[in-house]
Amino acid sequence: MMGYYILIGAIALVSWLVSSKLKSKFKYYSKVHLQNGMSGAEIAEKMLADHGIRDVKVVSTPGMLSDHYNPKNKTVNLSEGVYSQRNASAAAVAAHECGHAVQHAQAYEWLTLRSKLVPVVSVTSGMSMWVVFGGLMLGAAAGVGFGYWVAIAGLVMMGMATLFSFITLPVEYDASNRALAWLKAKNMVTPQEYKGSEDALKWAARTYLVAAIGSLATLFYWGLQVLGGRD
Repeated sequence: MMGYYILIGAIALVSWLVSSKLKSKFKYYSKVHLQNGMSGAEIAEKMLADHGIRDVKVVSTPGMLSDHYNPKNKTVNLSEGVYSQRNASAAAVAAHECGHAVQHAQAYEWLTLRSKLVPVVSVTSGMSMWVVFGGLMLGAAAGVGFGYWVAIAGLVMMGMATLFSFITLPVEYDASNRALAWLKAKNMVTPQEYKGSEDALKWAARTYLVAAIGSLATLFYWGLQVLGGRD
């Protein structure tokens, strides 16, 4: 278990560093005010309109960096620091979330696949490690039948969560690319504002990359515990 704790500690440290960097970037570019004077909500509404999307609402949601697109009720949810603010960070985040709405409207294949996995992962991700650990306690590492198959079931659950995290990567990167392309094509931001938006979204994407690598490393570790003890 010591190796697992070291792994989790390392992943948590890297995740914290990237998250802290993202927050500092968001704060820094929040000081770069948009010359067009538009708020995050107005940016979002215009991007949706420019893509012919009329059935998605832009709403405010509590919290910091809690922004997300909800495909179930078709809402672009912007945090308090984005919805009413008029800066490069707000423009980047608002356009990014609208990028997901555009993906949904155009049936972007990676988003479709990710959405299909949500119900499964929401149920299995929280219990996967405990199922693997239970299997090991029942003798999986020694090759005992029942414990081994319990542990394998846990690894499959964990594998689904890892797959989900990697499928999330193209979804997030594509949404950022759509956002930046629109901001530039429509002259929504100046070159300086665009640079800030691009940098902020780059660090946001890295949080998903770290999560995916962490999930893969955890799966690999537990896979070794289950399969490494067998002849």
